[in-house]
Amino acid sequence: MLFNSLKFLVFFPFVTLVYFLIPQKIKYLWLLVASYYFYMCWNPEYAVLIAISTVITYLSGIFIDKSRTKGQKKWVVAASFITNLAILFYFKYFYFTVDNINAVRTIMNLPKIVPKFDVILPVGISFYTFQALSYTVDVYRKDVKAEKNLLKYALFVSFFPQLVAGPIERSKELLKQINEEHHFDYERVRMGLLMMLWGFFLKLVIADRAAILVNFVYDDLSKFSGAQILVATFCFAAQIYCDFASYSTIARGAAVVMGFNLMQNFNKPYFATSIAEFWRNWHISLSTWFRDYLYIPLGGNRKGKIRKYFNLMVVFLASGLWHGASWNFVVWGAIHGAYQIFGDVTKTMRDSVKKLFKIKENALYRWFQRFFVFLLVSLAWIFFRSSNISESVFAIKTIFTNFDVQEILNGKILNLGLDYANVIVLVSAIAVLFLTSLVGTKCEMASKIEKSILLIRWPIYLLLIFTVLIFGIYGPGFLASQFIYFQF
Repeated sequence: MLFNSLKFLVFFPFVTLVYFLIPQKIKYLWLLVASYYFYMCWNPEYAVLIAISTVITYLSGIFIDKSRTKGQKKWVVAASFITNLAILFYFKYFYFTVDNINAVRTIMNLPKIVPKFDVILPVGISFYTFQALSYTVDVYRKDVKAEKNLLKYALFVSFFPQLVAGPIERSKELLKQINEEHHFDYERVRMGLLMMLWGFFLKLVIADRAAILVNFVYDDLSKFSGAQILVATFCFAAQIYCDFASYSTIARGAAVVMGFNLMQNFNKPYFATSIAEFWRNWHISLSTWFRDYLYIPLGGNRKGKIRKYFNLMVVFLASGLWHGASWNFVVWGAIHGAYQIFGDVTKTMRDSVKKLFKIKENALYRWFQRFFVFLLVSLAWIFFRSSNISESVFAIKTIFTNFDVQEILNGKILNLGLDYANVIVLVSAIAVLFLTSLVGTKCEMASKIEKSILLIRWPIYLLLIFTVLIFGIYGPGFLASQFIYFQF
C-alpha cells in the first residue's frame, strides 16, 4: 500500500480512529494487525518472510538474555546475523550472483546457469532486516532488555509507517514507545497531519514531476547533450531527495498522529559543506546504523589512518550493495568512500592553503563549499540512476566533452519531457523547498506554523492542500507512483 494512494487515505484514518477508541492494553495488537495488513497489500506471501525474521531475532534476544557466557552470546548473535542475511541475500542478490557467475563462465566458454524458478524481491526487506538485526546487537550490548512479549516485538519490526522505507528505528527508542500509553492529543495530531501534508508536497509536486524529466533523458542518454544530461542529473538529485524525504516525512507524521516519535532521516543534506557532513545528514537512520553496527566494530578510527580508511571503504561498499544488487551501486558507494578518504587525506594541505592565501570562512566561502559538495554528490548520483556502469561512464563523458553553454542561454535544456508550465511549477516548488530549508528543519517549520495565529496558520494549510491537489502528479487514472527506495 502506497502512502500516495487512495487506499491509504482510507486505511490511515480508519486505523487511527480505532486506535484511539480501543482500550490501551490492546492498542499494540490493533497496530500489529494493521501493520501486517499494510504489508500484505503488496503480496500476502511477504508476511511469511517478515514473520520468520521476527521470530529468529526475537528468539535470539531471549537466548542472549539467558546465555551465561560471552562466547555463547556471540554465537547467538552470529547465528541471527547469518540466518537473516542469508534470507536477504537469497531474495535480493540471487540474480546478481547468478549473473556474475555466468559472466565468468562465459569467459571460460562454459554454458550459462539458467534458474528454473523466479525469485521476487520482497518490498522493504533491507529495511526491516536491518532493524531486526540491530535489536539482536542491542540486546547483546545490554542497550535494551530482551522483549518477552513476542507480539510487541513483532510490532517493533513491522510498524507500518516506517516498515518498507524507514527510517530504520532503534529498539531502545521504538520498543519503549510501544510500551507507553498513547491518547488522542489535538495539537499532536495537527502537527502530524501537517508533516504528512508537507511529505505529499515533496512527493507529488516535486519528486514525481522531476521524475518525468529524469526518465525522459536517462531512458536514452545517447540522444542528449552534456548540458541536458547535467540538468537531468541535477533534477535526479532533487527527485531522489524529495522522494525519499517525502516517505520519511509522511511516516514520521503518521507516527506523530498516533503518539510515536520516529527518528529524523534527513537534515538539509544538500546544505552540507563536506561529504562527511552530507552523510551525517542524508538517510541518517542508515548511515548511523552502519556507523554503530559495522564501522565501530571494525575498529572505526581507533587503529590508525590506514585502518580507518579501510573501514570507511568497507562501510561505503556495503552501503552501495545494500541499495541494490548491481555494480552501479557498488561503484556509487566506492565513489563516496573515495570522497571521504580524499577529504581526510588533503585536510591539512587545504588548511595550509587557506592560511597561506588568507581565505576567510565567511558566508560566501561556505556557499561555495555547498555548491561544490552538491556537484560531487550529483555526479555520483549518475551511477545510482543509470542502468549500468557503461551508461554512467557515457553520461559523465558527455557532460565533460559535449557541453554547450548556448543550450542554457537559448532554452534548449528546457525541452526535456516537461512543457513550459510544468517547468515553472517544478522550479517554483524547488525554490519553496530551498527557502524553507534556509529557515530550518521541517519539524521546526511545522512547529512554527502550529504556534502561529489562526489567520496565518490556516492560509498556509489551505495553500499546501490546494498546491498538492492542483499541481500534484497523479499518473494515468490517478495511479500512485512507487517510491524509489521501495526497491531497496
